Formats: sequence, C-alpha cells, structure tokens
Amino acid sequence: MASALSLSHFPLSGPLSQPTKLPRRTITSVCIRAMSETTSSSSSSASTSSSSVTFTAPPNFKAPEPKRFAVRPDKSGEVFGAALPLFLRFATGVFVSGYSFSFVSKDEFPPNQYALEVSGYKVKETAKIGPRPEKPIEIYEFEGCPFCRKVREIVAILDLDVLFYPCPRNGPNFRPKAAQLGGKQQFPYMVDPNTGVSMYESDDIIRYLVDKYGDGSVPLTLSLGILTTLTAGLGLLGRAGKGSIYTPAKLPPKPLVLWAYEGSPFCKLVREVIVELELPHLLINCARGSPKRQILYEKTGHFQAPFLEDPNTGVEMFESAEIIEYIKATYALQ
Repeated sequence: MASALSLSHFPLSGPLSQPTKLPRRTITSVCIRAMSETTSSSSSSASTSSSSVTFTAPPNFKAPEPKRFAVRPDKSGEVFGAALPLFLRFATGVFVSGYSFSFVSKDEFPPNQYALEVSGYKVKETAKIGPRPEKPIEIYEFEGCPFCRKVREIVAILDLDVLFYPCPRNGPNFRPKAAQLGGKQQFPYMVDPNTGVSMYESDDIIRYLVDKYGDGSVPLTLSLGILTTLTAGLGLLGRAGKGSIYTPAKLPPKPLVLWAYEGSPFCKLVREVIVELELPHLLINCARGSPKRQILYEKTGHFQAPFLEDPNTGVEMFESAEIIEYIKATYALQ
C-alpha cells in the first residue's frame, strides 16, 4: 500500500479580483523543484520527484488567435463525442442558477460589455449568485466518473471556482492524498477550506454546496436519483472513459488556471487531458450568466472557453485543440 504523499495544498486564497486587460507577453522559463515523493513500490509510474525541472513553452510556441464557434476539422469527431453529455444531461452545467436573458438594442448596449450579438441586438444575460466563498472549494475527482460529473455540474450552476486535484486510476499523487485526508479512495471527495467541512458522496456534496453557496434548492436534473447518475454515466460513452487513467507527467509547482464550465464539450476535452496527466488546476467557472465572462472579456478583449493560464510558463491561450497540444508538450513525460 502506498504511503501518503507529503504534498501540501497549493496556497490559493481570496475571491477572484477584477483584472485589467493584459498585453501579450514574452514567454519565459521558470526553474522549479518538484516535490512529489512516494514510497510505493507497486505504483506503475510516478511523477517527477525531488529533481530540478525547468518548465518552458514548447519550441517556437505562439498562442493561437481565438476562432469563435470554429471546430478544427481533425477534432470534429472528438467534439461530437464530448457533446453527448450535453444532450443526455439536458444542458445541466451550461447555465448559472437563476439564469435569464433579454434582448437590448446594440446602440443602447455599453460598448465595453460582453454579450452575444443576434441580428443587431445584444443578449443581456444575468443570473442569481449566492454567497461567495473566500477560498476555492477543493475537490478530488476524475473526469470519467458519473458521480464526479454531478458535482462538477453543481459547481458550474453555483458559479463556484474550484481547485481540482485530479485522481485518475494509478495516479501517484492525489489518490493517496485523498485517502490520507478522508480515510479511503472514493470519489468525489470535497474539502471546503472556508468551513473545515470535508465529505464523500456526490449527493451529500451537492446538498452541502446549494445550502452554503446557493439558494438551498437542488436543481431538478440533479435530484432524480438513479436517473441522474445513469444519464451522467451514459454521457461518458461518447469519450470511452477518457480522463480516467493516469499518464506519466511532470508535476508543476503551481496549479494551472482554466476558465471553463461543465456543459462545454471543448472544455471537457481539455480537462480530460489535464486529469490524465494529474495536473492540479484552479477552474474558474464561467457558464452562461456568470459575471466572470465580463472579467475574462476585460482581461483579454475576448470571451471564449476554455481559456488557459499557466503560471509555470507564462502562457495564456484560447482554442481547446491547441491547449491540449501545449499541455501534452509541456507536462507529459515523453
């Protein structure tokens, strides 16, 4: 049995602040010491341990220009498969709680405000946001798990930012850490650093989150018992269990930052790879109606999800297919 890692949580605290628009910057390298250690002799593989690792962007890397509503031809099949849960789960996780919209004349809409444009009108989107936690919720889970998907859906609906610790099968870091914290390897496992509450069981986690950070009501599509779990499980068939099994990778010193939301097939494809490589990441939820769409718009001059920020290399980029290629080239052990 593997001993628990001496891996402390990444220091993240404070609510998401309103950033200023950032210019494109030159990518620089960051030299770090990865501190992942385990005494297990049965693990099939492990992350880089106690060695000096330099993280840089791939040679000749250039962040792609965002292409709205475009699918790269070689990725159309993957996007279609990743979209299956969107239909089976009735778009759960696409909209923030209390979502509503209205059409406003383009001339009457502020020019620096994010909005969809339809036939000369701007779509004004709003939602009802509950109390905000000071620190991100921490969740141990993996992509190819229907119970984990249910929890990811509710954090999108509640517009909560989450520090995810991926726990793919055979992962050497966060599966042992979850067992150390909670006493067993069962997923999802949630830790709320704001209250000291930790728990297993997806339905219990959902109930806790809506009571603490929502209006106290569980959405219908997450309260249908076995039907909820069944549809969440069937949605995984389109990707044949991707995001479930560990791929050897270098553990970064800082978590990636991913602007995404559960209902997007493009975001799902990126998260599958991040989970397989066991890369911790702060997910900034930005489903429809989220005020964080405006924050990203002001930061980059554009809104599109997913958007990746890598504090280990300085890379910031849109476009899911290119994000996946970048993550693999930077972190996967060749």
